[in-house]
Amino acid sequence: MDPSEVEFLAEKETVKVIPNFSLDKIYLIGGDLGPFNPGLPVDVPVWLALNLKQRQKCRIVPPEWMDADKLEEIREQERKEDAFSPVPSCHYMELTKLLLNHAADDIPRADEIRTLVKDIWDTRIAKLRLSADRFVGQQEAHARLDNLTLMEINTTRDFLLDSLNSMHKLRANLQPGKSQDY
Repeated sequence: MDPSEVEFLAEKETVKVIPNFSLDKIYLIGGDLGPFNPGLPVDVPVWLALNLKQRQKCRIVPPEWMDADKLEEIREQERKEDAFSPVPSCHYMELTKLLLNHAADDIPRADEIRTLVKDIWDTRIAKLRLSADRFVGQQEAHARLDNLTLMEINTTRDFLLDSLNSMHKLRANLQPGKSQDY
């Protein structure tokens, strides 16, 4: 799975929009949406919210967790703890990128939020690389990956798999009497 596929999955998350048009309920395979009435919030998938925003048909209400003060607390907690802290959304990075790229005017303190989420991401990725390095270095058989998001796992998957495959080959070559057909 590549990052664009993870982003595609994130677009299925719901967000509130405040439409500026009227429309009866829409019946889609994934579920019913609406009705849409001007000024009344309605939950829609992110993909639809971005489409409506691009056509100037709505205003997007940022998710509750997309608040600079809350993100500041999450960043500080992440920096303090050795383990991975729970994140506000399993797609926090993708949603932040999508919403800030297409609807920054609807999100208060957008630049600050962008910086805070990037700081959280950098801290978590540094922890992940450090724990992967320890895992490979100590020749462990299993690892605990609590509170990681799909995008975070996707980011380090190739590195970790290549490292483990290389270690397996090296170990197999060290064992006497075994022939390897690689």
